[in-house]
Amino acid sequence: MLSIMELSFNPAATIDAALRQIISNSDLFNVGFDPEVRPADPRFGDYQANGVLRYAKKNGKNPRELAQAILKAAEESELFDASLVELSLAGPGFINFKCTHAYLGKWLNQFASIDEYQKGAGRLNAGRKIVIDYPSANTAKQAHIGHLRPMVIGEAIARLLDFCGSDTVRDNHIGDWGTNFGTLIMQIKREGVNLDHLNEDPLAQLDQLYKDGSNLEKQEPLLRDQSRAELLKLQEGDPQNTALWEKIVAISKNAFQKLFQQMGVQVDISLGESFYRDRVERVYRELTDAEIAELSEGALVVWHDEVKKFARNNERPYPFNIRKKDGASNYASTDLATILYRVEHFKAEEIVYLTDARQQDHFQQLFLTTQKWFRACDYPLPVMRHVWWGTILGKDKKPFKTKSGESIKLQALLDEARERALAVVAKKNPDLPEKEQQAIASSVGIGALKYADLASNRTQDYVFDWDRMLSFEGNTAPYLLYAVARINSIFRKTGIDPDARMECVGLLETEAELTLARKLMGLSSALDLTLADLRPHFLCTYLFELAGAYSSFYNADKVMVEDPSIRERRLLLCARTRNTLITGLQLLGIEPLERM
Repeated sequence: MLSIMELSFNPAATIDAALRQIISNSDLFNVGFDPEVRPADPRFGDYQANGVLRYAKKNGKNPRELAQAILKAAEESELFDASLVELSLAGPGFINFKCTHAYLGKWLNQFASIDEYQKGAGRLNAGRKIVIDYPSANTAKQAHIGHLRPMVIGEAIARLLDFCGSDTVRDNHIGDWGTNFGTLIMQIKREGVNLDHLNEDPLAQLDQLYKDGSNLEKQEPLLRDQSRAELLKLQEGDPQNTALWEKIVAISKNAFQKLFQQMGVQVDISLGESFYRDRVERVYRELTDAEIAELSEGALVVWHDEVKKFARNNERPYPFNIRKKDGASNYASTDLATILYRVEHFKAEEIVYLTDARQQDHFQQLFLTTQKWFRACDYPLPVMRHVWWGTILGKDKKPFKTKSGESIKLQALLDEARERALAVVAKKNPDLPEKEQQAIASSVGIGALKYADLASNRTQDYVFDWDRMLSFEGNTAPYLLYAVARINSIFRKTGIDPDARMECVGLLETEAELTLARKLMGLSSALDLTLADLRPHFLCTYLFELAGAYSSFYNADKVMVEDPSIRERRLLLCARTRNTLITGLQLLGIEPLERM
């Protein structure tokens, strides 16, 4: 019988494996059949195999006849136990699988804790070595609202990869070797600034020095040559420029670490572009020897004629410039060296980059160049993925800025989030001690910022709205945090530990109980969907729907009834909902609260 299914965190994967085994013993199918098991329309079942239609169309066969043959073979096999799962056929060839009440009870009993969720989810991406490149901030610049998304989305994806079994390396690949250092060093020398005696906000002072230098370059174009010369001196190891650079990087890292702590961002390593400065010569040599790179107007470039916008016959071709005409390296140089290092040092099977949409062309060319280079040199080629996002907009549907038109500083945004959340919390719970109100407000405010970002499809723009994100209604962090706190209050009143081992005695009975149990079982499918394209909004949608299913259950079925078997199974449903919401929120980088 389908004993594995009784214990499977991911029933869809188990059904898929069983169908593949059945099909492998049949002469009706050739190589290449994919059952395509997905969550089903609840009216028909819990899971549905859709692959018959695609296969039949491709091979000129009748889909319903094929589906009937699979259904018959499944029913005759020992892989499906009718007491646990019911099979049926619908439409032109859809095979539906409905888990019985007995199966739902077994599943709830088996997956009783967050640790057991993680053990089950760990099979989704088991042992895969992945380097995730985030938040990759530029040094010597204050973090602004544009840094919110890489921190929030990057941390959520990193946590998701960890939870689903990846061997993840979080690399804060900082920009510490680029053109801006030439401008900054030029301006520091012009003004005679002593970096050991900056004001109380040294990063803000460095940021202003860079802005002043950039403005001077616009007014006096000859200064640009001076800035380029300062950058080249730095890259060639000039002692004075190196000493200035080291102080700038130290100030920047210290400032960003304070933000990381507030945002719950964790990094394993912080290897900036400078780390690869001695490795770029190998890149130049190997790409040239393989006849992938060539000189063009003094610069070393790679052409990708197979892509029209990068092709030489295009009106405005865009070659991939991997070395400037003055001999200095650039982002492309160090990005290529970084990929090679990650493959050789970390044995990376996959590399995930997180940036905004404006860098799509850069990464397309980076990935194309890497593919050609690694194949020519017979290096193991990793999967490379660019996770990009849209823009945060104001209510006027324009990029969100201050009234003066400047980018909003990230620290100011975090401070405002706490202040606004405190007003909401104080109004909702005026009797709580002030210190507790502030602690709750910090979690709610920062959580609301994160969730508003993550709940939006990352490739779309979204409108920043304080009132909406701090609302206790709708798909928001406060709504989900309150759902957890509400369940916590039940267990406080009963004196029962929600983390204690509970068993589902008897079968689930009411429609609300069954709906909630099926939604709880859907966590694995939500993780699978989120993992497929690294889009956290799928997990957010699932958590919101779960909280809604719980609310319907709580309103329909009284938990603390006299019958002990009913009371115990309903408390079990409360505990499992709590665990699942906590798991999901923590994956999103949001810490649940005991009470609100």
